[in-house]
Amino acid sequence: MTGTTTGTAKVTLPADDQILITRDFAAPRQRVYRAWTTPDLVKRWWAGNRGTVTSVDIDLRVGGQWRYVMLANGDFEVAFHGEYREITPSERLVHTEVYETPGASDADAPVVTVTFAESSNRTTVTMLTETHTKQLRDAILESGMEGGMQESMDALEQVAVSLD
Repeated sequence: MTGTTTGTAKVTLPADDQILITRDFAAPRQRVYRAWTTPDLVKRWWAGNRGTVTSVDIDLRVGGQWRYVMLANGDFEVAFHGEYREITPSERLVHTEVYETPGASDADAPVVTVTFAESSNRTTVTMLTETHTKQLRDAILESGMEGGMQESMDALEQVAVSLD
């Protein structure tokens, strides 16, 4: 596959409590989905250039849990976890997402809907994050999320392209 890109994920704010990310990948959706849902492959892309992934747990079933942990370049641990609510293989994932910080609660976790749409052996991934409040949406945006996400998506594309 050719035509890989860098830094091309587009972030928009469709509502006060939503973040929409759209990114095109130079790989068929089965490869992108596989890279998104296979622990050994997630380890290769999730941290982008921000650190080293130390743990990826994925129980890919409705009600199953996921958790990703990385050692960031500043030698501190960053972890996220959630629960799968809907799964349509190679097409759609709906899950919660909690950034593990003191006081973080699963009760008000953002809900992320990820869709994988293919056209001409390329895949468009859309990620809609619904935060339930504008304050949480804005905190996510102000955290530096976009820079890390761009790096992760670039690395994800490289992994997906490399798969047979």
